[in-house]
Amino acid sequence: MADSSFDIVSKVERQEVDNALNQAAKEISQRYDFKGVDASIAWSGERIEMRANSKERVEAVLDIFQSKLVKRGISLKALDTGDPQASGKEYRIGSSLQEGISQDNAKKVAKVIRDEGPKGVKAQVQGDELRVTSKSRDSLQEVITLLKGKDFDFALQFVNYR
Repeated sequence: MADSSFDIVSKVERQEVDNALNQAAKEISQRYDFKGVDASIAWSGERIEMRANSKERVEAVLDIFQSKLVKRGISLKALDTGDPQASGKEYRIGSSLQEGISQDNAKKVAKVIRDEGPKGVKAQVQGDELRVTSKSRDSLQEVITLLKGKDFDFALQFVNYR
C-alpha cells in the first residue's frame, strides 16, 4: 500500500486580506469617532499602512483591521505588525504578511513530530513547506491534532491530504 501524506504550509489568502482591508477602510470612514482625525488604512506596496493623528487612533485602526481578519478566518499570526511611529503630525503602523515556513520553523515542527508524534511518521522540508508521510492515515490525523494543540508563533495550514 502507498504511503499517505499531507503538506504543512503557512499561506495567506491574499484576496481575503484585501477584503478585510476594504471592510476596515469602509468602517473607519463611516464611524463617528474617526471623523476629522484623518485615519486611513491602505496597501503600500506589499505592506499595509495605517495612519491617524494620534497613537490611540492608529492602534484603534489596527484593532478594527485585526477583527476583520479574524472574521474572514485569517490567523493574526500571519500579520507582522510594527509599533506606532510618529511621522510629522501623524502616527503610522506598518504591517506585512508572513508567508511560507522558514527553515528554522520547519525544523521546530519536524522535531515536534519526531519527538511527540506516532511512530513511523516522517517529516521532510520541501522549500517553504513541510511534507508529512506515513503508512497509516490515523497516524497523520494524530499529527494534525498534535500540531493544532501546539502554540507556534506562525500560522499553519494542512493541505494536500491524500
